[in-house]
Amino acid sequence: MTALEAVAVHLPHHAVPIEAVGERIGLTPRQLRLFRRFHGLDQLRLDPDGTLPDLLDAVVEALPQLRGRERHVRFVIHARSMPVAVPYPLNPLHDLIARRGLSRAVAFTVTHHACAVGLLAVDLAGRLLSGCQDPDALALVLAGEKTFTRDAQVVPETGIFAEGAAACVVRASGEHDRVLSFAVRHRPEFDGRLAEDPDLLARYQREYPAVMIEAVEAALDQAGLDLSDLAAILPHNVNQASWRMICRRIGYPVEKVVLDNVRSVGHSFAADGLINLHTATTRGLLRRGDRYLIAAAGIGATFSAMAVEH
Repeated sequence: MTALEAVAVHLPHHAVPIEAVGERIGLTPRQLRLFRRFHGLDQLRLDPDGTLPDLLDAVVEALPQLRGRERHVRFVIHARSMPVAVPYPLNPLHDLIARRGLSRAVAFTVTHHACAVGLLAVDLAGRLLSGCQDPDALALVLAGEKTFTRDAQVVPETGIFAEGAAACVVRASGEHDRVLSFAVRHRPEFDGRLAEDPDLLARYQREYPAVMIEAVEAALDQAGLDLSDLAAILPHNVNQASWRMICRRIGYPVEKVVLDNVRSVGHSFAADGLINLHTATTRGLLRRGDRYLIAAAGIGATFSAMAVEH
């Protein structure tokens, strides 16, 4: 059973009010009021002088559990929301594995699940490791991206992106944070440029809660769990309003959803679930044996949920 052995997070020191970002990318005062008052956004963690290689290197540096075990890493997977992150022929991932002594690993990127791709990467890592003969084999999942264009900075009426990063050491089995299920729901009819199609945006916002709930319920069914079995839900950090609405619909206590990072960190692409897991474990919100659920949605649209036992 796939196990998340260790998780690390890197948050840039630069905390920027959403108004400063809004001014730079042309958001209106009405849009900023919506993000702050309704969606619960406050500040974003950004590194204006850093590069994608800097971001990924910093989060690997924050993972001491990997040191001395580099030879056991068979796969390095970058979970990336954006299909393209750097111009050809640059390859930050391959540069990273060479610099970090991970050259024995097969390194690649997974994408096309947008901001839900982090859960796909964890699931894929476990599947790949299950075919390895080495019981000590590991996979390293990385998540974190730069807000290098306006499209990479904002989802209209929904959220503003940040530059937090996360890394996770995955094993084929183990006692740490065992994955119990993984469910995905694809809604390709929402693929398109939401910023330029108000009707598409409205339909996406209208159906978003129901499809997210469908993914959550599918993951619980696969794991043989009920909502009452969950000690916490670890959401993607797109905003607070959508999760309050979802909690009302499913009857789950919103105070058990880890929403603090929405205000203080921002939506960090595919890294949110691992960032929130790191928050939950470091704050002692999870005890041994607790079951929790990581949930994420990506425009395009993909809705994913993963049930895990701590």
